[in-house]
Amino acid sequence: MINREMQQPGASFDVVVIGAGPVGLACALEVQRRGFSVVTVDKGALVNSIIGYPNNMEFFSTPELLEIGGHPFPTSHYKPLREDGLDYYRRVAFTENLNLRLYERVVSLEGEPGRYEVVTEKARIGCRYVIIATGFYDVPNYLHVPGEDLPHVTHYYKEPYPHTGQQVVVVGAKNSSAKAALQLLRAGADVTMVVRGPEISQSVKYWIRPDLINRIKEGRIKALFNTSIQRITPETVEVQTPEGPQILPATYVYALTGYHPDFEFLAALGITCQTDAAQTPTHDADTLETNRPGVYLAGTVCGGLNTSRWFIENGRYHAQVIAARLAGETPPELPEVLQPVQLSE
Repeated sequence: MINREMQQPGASFDVVVIGAGPVGLACALEVQRRGFSVVTVDKGALVNSIIGYPNNMEFFSTPELLEIGGHPFPTSHYKPLREDGLDYYRRVAFTENLNLRLYERVVSLEGEPGRYEVVTEKARIGCRYVIIATGFYDVPNYLHVPGEDLPHVTHYYKEPYPHTGQQVVVVGAKNSSAKAALQLLRAGADVTMVVRGPEISQSVKYWIRPDLINRIKEGRIKALFNTSIQRITPETVEVQTPEGPQILPATYVYALTGYHPDFEFLAALGITCQTDAAQTPTHDADTLETNRPGVYLAGTVCGGLNTSRWFIENGRYHAQVIAARLAGETPPELPEVLQPVQLSE
């Protein structure tokens, strides 16, 4: 729970967890169970990324794959909804009496191993260890075109109903774009998809992709392939197609082109990144320790730009590995974890 007594400026803990998403909460509770004092700090709300998911979004995973700390995830749905997840993780945090500092942005990490200070906008928090579980959903992959900052352009989709009878452009061709386009169509919007590649991505879930392709074939959703955005105006989207430039009318634009970890934030904490294509943050794959001794990564942030490598399903196991290491235990033998079932993009 939010423990006011432990939020005084200058407080010290054994462990500071940065990020109050599902993996961050899993880390906090596993560390706390081993007798460490721990505080979890987040610049937003509890499980802030899930709050940002579309209303009534269905997770692609079944409940048991989303559980943390051995707490059952009860739901009447075969696959939980966004709202089920919000309620579940809140109940786990309060049941475990986790110390949370929400809406408090971390700005830097100072000090030396064993004597770190996590500097936030409100306080300096002393600690021995730091766990970074900040995910990737807060930083969109921008188009870098004129007009992208206009108020009717967004990189996050919530619901289709405000767009009934409106002309909407959806940029992208993966799961989030596919689901948004279909929902917008069924809510009465006039939908045009702008796709950089030659087809709807093969990674779109098998029950979604045929639906979208058939709606495109019917002409109910317009789709421009091998097409790039050139400019966005208050009323139009200018694109370059294989046949030449076109101007699309648009009262709203959803640029659902994916997200990536906050590399600037990692750099502010002194975490370096590799020179590989994924810009993988530097860490030991077995221990999860970074280039700063006593500072660990957990969850999606470990994959850098490879955001499909880690999700709740397998990232939650990082909590057990890190907690065991801090306690001087042999890390538990974990089940074989394959590539996760994707939650969203």
